[in-house]
Amino acid sequence: MDKEKAKLMFKLAYSKKNWGNKYDRLEHYKRFPNLKQIVKELENVGWLIVKKKPNYTGISLETKYKKEIIEFIEKYLPYLKGMDWVK
Repeated sequence: MDKEKAKLMFKLAYSKKNWGNKYDRLEHYKRFPNLKQIVKELENVGWLIVKKKPNYTGISLETKYKKEIIEFIEKYLPYLKGMDWVK
């Protein structure tokens, strides 16, 4: 499941640029198996911010753990290592 966590965080970091208070709807990531469990575990570690809005739940990556998140993503998605994918 760590690879799925890495893929979710990569999608948030690279495609959506969801760091800090920039949230994306949780429903956009329903293709991930075990999404609820992944979100819960990443939130418990502090890497994911979950914001309950009136009409949806938003998720974003925590900027104070940016270095650790990048290392985790590159560990489980090694083809990204050395590429300039983080802005």
